[in-house]
Amino acid sequence: MVPENLARVEGPNLNLRLICPDDADYVHALRTDPAYNRHLSEVRGTVEDQRRWIEGYKVREAELRELYYVIKRKDDTRCGLVRLYDIVADGFTWGSWILDHNKTPKAALESAVLSFGVGFDCLGVSQALVDVRIGNDKALAIYQRLGMTILRRDDHDIYLTYSRNRFEADRDEYLAILEDERAR
Repeated sequence: MVPENLARVEGPNLNLRLICPDDADYVHALRTDPAYNRHLSEVRGTVEDQRRWIEGYKVREAELRELYYVIKRKDDTRCGLVRLYDIVADGFTWGSWILDHNKTPKAALESAVLSFGVGFDCLGVSQALVDVRIGNDKALAIYQRLGMTILRRDDHDIYLTYSRNRFEADRDEYLAILEDERAR
């Protein structure tokens, strides 16, 4: 059983909740939509295939090897996805991050703060790894604004690291921005 502090994470304007098989249609629609999937690995298969993948993922979730979240607005409207995977004692990989047209104005910042908080605060790891497709300039800019460090690049991806210390040093500033957004 996943602890409650990992199952549902609340922020000022968004919540994260662990994915369930009933989200298969939403995940499949996002991952196959050309407006959102340009920088993702290709998806083949049906909604039912996605449902089976989520059911298999739930085993990894129960073992705390992977956490896949649906990002939701406070009115319960789904607006994206984010995943922590390859979770080990000292780190995790962060990715599968998609925000759709229902996102709040500061959803990128808030979903990043909430999900990295899961890894750093709840799981207690010291670093996150992130890879971004070359050409995904918007995501790369966000990662660099957060203070991630580029480790290397290959023909397809740029690999970055994000330290717990950097996250903790900047978190209060990010939360102040998000609280200000909520007050509007």
